[in-house]
Amino acid sequence: MVPPVQVSPLIKTARWSALLFGIIYGKQRYDYLKPIAAEERRIEEEEKKLREEQERIYKRLAEADSDTILK
Repeated sequence: MVPPVQVSPLIKTARWSALLFGIIYGKQRYDYLKPIAAEERRIEEEEKKLREEQERIYKRLAEADSDTILK
């Protein structure tokens, strides 16, 4: 087995600082983007409902066009 390497305290501090900075930045970024994503999901749901309604109307119109006495 190879003995463990002695890492400089400066390097350890820098690595831990970078880790904590990344965690804090990620939390702030998540909190910033969360309401934006929720609004986009809400808009997408509304658009989906409208699309489904239009598809349902087109389907009914197509069925009405195909229903004739001459079948």
